[in-house]
Amino acid sequence: MQTPETRSDTKFSPEPKNVLWTIPNAISVLRILTIPVIAVLVSQRHLMISLVLFAVSAASDGVDGFIARRFNQVSRVGQILDPIADRMLILCTIVALGFAQILPWWLLVVVGLRDLVMGVLILILAQHGYGPLPVHYAGKTGTAMLMLAIPALILADFQETHFFGILHLVALAAVLWGVVLYWFAGVLYIIQGVGLIRDDTLHD
Repeated sequence: MQTPETRSDTKFSPEPKNVLWTIPNAISVLRILTIPVIAVLVSQRHLMISLVLFAVSAASDGVDGFIARRFNQVSRVGQILDPIADRMLILCTIVALGFAQILPWWLLVVVGLRDLVMGVLILILAQHGYGPLPVHYAGKTGTAMLMLAIPALILADFQETHFFGILHLVALAAVLWGVVLYWFAGVLYIIQGVGLIRDDTLHD
């Protein structure tokens, strides 16, 4: 019978290594360090430079993933850092957009609550020997929509013209759909996590 550690390695962690210093991990750390800078710039309405930094930060997510897979640098630390960086970028930027009065504050509560629930789930699964759950397509799509819609919202606040007004509405709709998918994926993760924990309880 497989132990939780074995099941985690074979099914839920695609051959991660117990290494700390890798190029993808360094990129993730740099991405995390730039997030407060981006948030402050957005909240103070330095929109052009914040938009550029946000785009670079979001693009680096794909870069570190490619390097990790291409050069066999997938690590357990990286599997934790990468989603943390994504969620911090989304959450902190939404907070900043709230301070800048570009987004309503209730949206922060909705996104923050989802990430809080996921954080608790990850901690519980870790107690059972499981690593991060496989990323669901809905979660990827929701995150991608938010990553695209947030800079569009920043761009839409550049000027008060008809074009930028329409862009704001389109971007806001994309944010709402992204949040729906974000939560839908969260529910799927909860169901999957509860199933794993129940199996462990039955095997004990």
